[in-house]
Amino acid sequence: MAFVITQSCCSDAACVSVCPVNCIHPTPEERGFGTSEILHIDPVACIDCGACADACPVNAIFPIENLAPRDRVFAEVNADYYAANPDITSGWTDVVYPDIPRLPDGLRVAVVGTGPSGGYALRTLLNRTRARITVFDALPTPGGLVRAGVAPDHPSTKDVMATFDRLYRDRAVTMATNVRIGGDVAAGEVTPAELAEHFDAVFYAVGAAHPKALGIPGEELPGSTSATELVAWYNAVPGADGPPLAAGGSGRAVIVGTGNVALDVARILVSPPEQLARTDIADRALALLAEQNLHEVVVLGRRGPDSAAYSAAEYRALSVIDGVQVVVHDAADGPIPVLSGPADPARRRIVFLFHSAPVRAEGAGRVENVTVATAGREHHVAADLLVRSIGYRSSPIAGLPFDHDRGTFPNDEGRMLDDAGAVLQGVYVLGWAGRGAVGGIGANKLHAVATVEKFLEDAAAGSLDRTAATADEFEALLRTRQRAVVGYRGIAAIDRSERERGREQGRPRVKFTELSDMLAAAGRRRR
Repeated sequence: MAFVITQSCCSDAACVSVCPVNCIHPTPEERGFGTSEILHIDPVACIDCGACADACPVNAIFPIENLAPRDRVFAEVNADYYAANPDITSGWTDVVYPDIPRLPDGLRVAVVGTGPSGGYALRTLLNRTRARITVFDALPTPGGLVRAGVAPDHPSTKDVMATFDRLYRDRAVTMATNVRIGGDVAAGEVTPAELAEHFDAVFYAVGAAHPKALGIPGEELPGSTSATELVAWYNAVPGADGPPLAAGGSGRAVIVGTGNVALDVARILVSPPEQLARTDIADRALALLAEQNLHEVVVLGRRGPDSAAYSAAEYRALSVIDGVQVVVHDAADGPIPVLSGPADPARRRIVFLFHSAPVRAEGAGRVENVTVATAGREHHVAADLLVRSIGYRSSPIAGLPFDHDRGTFPNDEGRMLDDAGAVLQGVYVLGWAGRGAVGGIGANKLHAVATVEKFLEDAAAGSLDRTAATADEFEALLRTRQRAVVGYRGIAAIDRSERERGREQGRPRVKFTELSDMLAAAGRRRR
């Protein structure tokens, strides 16, 4: 018997560090780590000790005989990795121990953002320093894309938040959520200059959630949206508006892009509402999807399947969705499927149409039709919804340098650079905000750890500009900007309320979708 890693894998690599026979690859030191969507257990070398399953933060590792029917394909996925990469072998090589620098006392650090990059930076800071750390998030609830981006039907991936929650409870950590960092002081924002004044170092882990545009006529019509906006809507992000779907349409959606986010959106849109009702999907989305009852999603890929951006694991998982058919059209010169009429309500399916790109969207006041060019031939696809999922950029923050061409904050190995290319002492950028929207949780973990290592070098070398302000002075400043600051006790209270609401409906949780409801649940609690 051997253990198998399934689709829920977050590439955290906690399993790698506990494996006694080094049979989980790629490791952080090997090629492919950070770009591989899941890690893989060598079925020949595995000794069935179960240490990896115990260490997995998202419950993605199971014995082969305990795999659910929809996960049995991952036994093949794990084995195929070693067949395709014969140079990857199990067993230990030389162990390299890092140098541990001596750091100054009394360091005060700020981490802006609570997604995976911010979480792993926080963990590394707690493990390697005695710094006092304040963690900020614009929403009352932490988690970043773990809470707001992971699909509702992938609950295990969200279990990594339990790891971060233990960090938030550390005595060296102060949580300050419902706090925005920016240049609008009148709106209660804290400026980057003020953070730099009150902390010895500031880490920006603000992600990349601004969607790229298609640049086609009709893109502005109601019913045309981005995957970012759609995911935020069905994941209950406050203020996220849903698409104006209407019953009686074609029952079809068109998604442009072939990344894992595109597949997530396709799966959620076409899944039967009664299946989604067992997840933590936002009630607002569940109600609208049930009313509209989309039956078909067409996924457009500009090139062929070999160039698609989704992972093999994510694609294979589509084949085991109950009641959903997956159809692939790859013949560049072959017949084009007829999609100009309404979707068949008697079936649910996801149609991949490769060598295809949208030309324009049309409709009387909303999207009703998308003209698509497939291998140079134009044809019409009746659709109620057009979703673009073609890449993401970070949004600039007033007071910080920003590379508008790349959509990232300029940096050198995590150290932020000013407009002239000089290092801004004590200012760092993590994850997608610094390197672009590529890679998953594992890649962001690596970047976060590496960036904290740069901070440690700077602190040990005495190159940080130490703050002369006190923690009490920053507390006073913060209270003048945002009186409804939510600390850890408030965060925990929101979590309990959502879980209690979920238990009443037999669901993991029922998320709040209004900021006022979150703050009411948080109550007036000491941080």
